[in-house]
Amino acid sequence: MIEGSLESLRMADAVIVDRTGANGKFSKPNPNDPKGPPIPLKVGDDLELNDHRAIVVGICGVSRTFQSQPVLYTTYSRAIQFAPQERKLLSFVLVKAKAGVDHKELCDRIVGATGLAAHTRDSFRWLTMGYYMKYTGIPINFGTAVALGFLVGIAIAGQVFYSFTLDNLRHFGALKAMGASNRVLLRMIVLQALHVGAIGYGLGVGAASVFGYLFRNTELAFRLPWQLLLGSAVAVLLICCIAASLSLRKVMNLEPAVVFKS
Repeated sequence: MIEGSLESLRMADAVIVDRTGANGKFSKPNPNDPKGPPIPLKVGDDLELNDHRAIVVGICGVSRTFQSQPVLYTTYSRAIQFAPQERKLLSFVLVKAKAGVDHKELCDRIVGATGLAAHTRDSFRWLTMGYYMKYTGIPINFGTAVALGFLVGIAIAGQVFYSFTLDNLRHFGALKAMGASNRVLLRMIVLQALHVGAIGYGLGVGAASVFGYLFRNTELAFRLPWQLLLGSAVAVLLICCIAASLSLRKVMNLEPAVVFKS
């Protein structure tokens, strides 16, 4: 709770609004400056929800939702009045286990007693993720964007390394003339590719982190887990290796005598 108290929900028509919604979609135009920044919703203001009056008795901070929609809290009986008429008005019930109670065992007891599905926090998270992965177009959209980024990265990096190799063929020829083997030259090119890839990876991760930090107080949901960082590192490594391999053929077939040509 940022403002107000949870007990205030017992008041008539009372609701608690999340901070992002109060500062965003629920904010009101400034009557003195319609083109200026809107006025955030505050405790004591009223709302109209499906032709029902609601009074804001608190502002809270909650986790961001995937849809970036405002979140309201109220009593169940009042929520039934606010919500449109549907056959089923209850989505799920949140249960808190007593200290020392195993969550998996508690879920099994709830299933046995009610016949309804019961999930722990982690299983409910994976259930939600599985729903979006299976029944929405998000995996296809994001997967296509990632695949295009991967292919474009290979093309650009490969072109850059190939141009670098062509511009420095004389230097590679001189190294070969001095006795450097193809294996040594291969290690040099791969090391250069990994060095450039590490710099680009660091800049990319840093820029993403700064972006998430700057938008931390908005309705945009941002999360950068270590699995994503690891996957990105592997992708960058593959791009660097493939890009370096595109320029290796020129070096492998290079004759040392080319360095002595005018």
